[in-house]
Formats: sequence, structure tokens, C-alpha cells
Amino acid sequence: MDFDAKQGQPAPQLPPEALQYLQHVRVEKRLAARTLTLYTLDLQRLTALAADVQLPLLRLTSAHIRRFVAQMHAGGRSGRGIALILSGWRGFYAWAARQGLVPHNPVQDVRAPKAPKPLPKALGVDDAVRLAEHEQAGADPWLEARDAAIVELLYGCGLRVGELVGLDLAASPAAHQQGRGWVDLQAGEAHVFGKGAKRRSVPVGRAAAEALRAWLAVRGQAADAALFIGRRGARLTAQSVWARLRQRSQLAGLTTPVHPHMLRHSFASHLLQSSGDLRAVQELLGHASITTTQVYTRLDFQHLARVYDQAHPRARRK
Repeated sequence: MDFDAKQGQPAPQLPPEALQYLQHVRVEKRLAARTLTLYTLDLQRLTALAADVQLPLLRLTSAHIRRFVAQMHAGGRSGRGIALILSGWRGFYAWAARQGLVPHNPVQDVRAPKAPKPLPKALGVDDAVRLAEHEQAGADPWLEARDAAIVELLYGCGLRVGELVGLDLAASPAAHQQGRGWVDLQAGEAHVFGKGAKRRSVPVGRAAAEALRAWLAVRGQAADAALFIGRRGARLTAQSVWARLRQRSQLAGLTTPVHPHMLRHSFASHLLQSSGDLRAVQELLGHASITTTQVYTRLDFQHLARVYDQAHPRARRK
């Protein structure tokens, strides 16, 4: 039986060694009441599982702990939830080992099942285009030009938000030293410094180039070398980009609030759907390993599966 207080099952009586441990963490570690409650629940769960195999806590082995992990996983508990429970058990047995109550910690080398990595969220092509082409009637022309250029660069070039706000108007020795990129409109390229100060160049498409020229025409002569600035002339922050993009997506009528990395995911997914060239997408995104890029093949498969479900005669349910 997997004990779960939320399901209304009775809490098993804790053995003396578990009570001593809880007293230890309460007095010595001065844990918060909420944390102490979680430790107590973890030990009640362990006591219930130990009762199932008719053994006291101090006689459990690593094999028993692995069995309990398998039971919890089969019962639907998440890998993260199991990891938190194991952490509580590990602390108890580490204390017991220091007290000489057990020869070793049976939880030491037991790990929770790996949680599947969630797929990155990407917009559909229609939603991405709608966001890029959105024009708000009566909006401030200065803000509208800037935000349109931001969307085009994030979606058209697959930039990270840190790379975007790190762009300067032009190349300079200071930009190189401080790891800042720049856009060369004449060459149609953006030069950015990604993770680990790794530099890469990405093409700037026609729509992005037009949006940038429109922005530069109204940007003004601010002292800051940054390509994207706020009203006070200082370099735009990543937080500001998040906020503006969220607002813009709502005004464009998108049901999902958009954040900068979603546009990067959309760039990769849509490019892969059109070209199928995984290596090229890897280079454009600046991924050190192609395994990082391969997650977008799963997105691409989801897209193909939806097309199949909607179009193939044998996929349609009566």
C-alpha cells in the first residue's frame, strides 16, 4: 500500500527512530513547519511501505527501496515527486548511519525514474505569421516599429532573448570584448554571441530586414549603442521583451501568451518542417550537440501526425 495523506488513508504510527530523527531536524536544523510536515509525511509513507514487507525501517535494503520506487511509479507518481520523497528518506538514513543504527544508507544510490522532457512549445505557422504581421491601430509608431522588429528577429532568426537584447547597432571593439552582437543589414546577417560566448552568424530574411529598417528610421540618436532601446534611451532588458511580446500576442488575438523562447522554438520547428535539414537547424540555433536539436523532430512528427489524422481516410473515425 502506498500511503498518501491526501487520499484519507490513516497515518501509520512512526517508530522511535523516525521520531528521534524528526526531533533532530526540528531542533538542530530548525526547519520550517511546512518542511517538517513534508519530512513526516515521507517517513509515514516509508513506514507504511515497510509494513507491507513486514520489516522495520532499520532493516530495509536498497532492493526494498527500489521496489518501493517502482510501486510509486506504477501508481502514477511523477519522477519529480519520487525524487523529493527519496530525498527525505535519504536524509533519514544518513542520520541513522551516523548514529550507528544502520551499516549504510540504503537510499544512497537509488534514483527516481527520469521524467520525460516536455516538448518545447511552438506556435503554429498561421499564429506565428499573424503575430509577425500584427499592426495595432492607434499604437505609438515608435513602439510599434521596435516591437515589430523584435518579433521578426526572434521568429525570423531564431535568436535567444539574451542574444537579441545584446545586439548593438554596429560592430565595435567594445562589442567584441563584452560579447555583444550586431546586425549587418547590407550583408543580411546577424552576428550574435550565444551560450559560452560562442559566436555565430544567422541570415536576416527580407521581412526582418524591412522591420529593422523601419525601426532604425524612428529609433533616434540615443547615446546607447544598443540596437533595441527603451523610451529613456537605455538598452532594452529581457524582462521588457517578455512583457511586450506577451501583450502583443494578446492584442493579435492569439490564445496562448507568447514568450521569446516560443518564437525560437517556432523558428526551429517551422524550418525543420519545410527543409528537414537537422544539421542546418542545429547551426542556426547554435546548439553544441545535435541531440539538443533533435527534440524538434518530435515536434515535426506531431505536426505530421495531425495532418495524417485530419486527411487520411483510414485515420478518420466514423
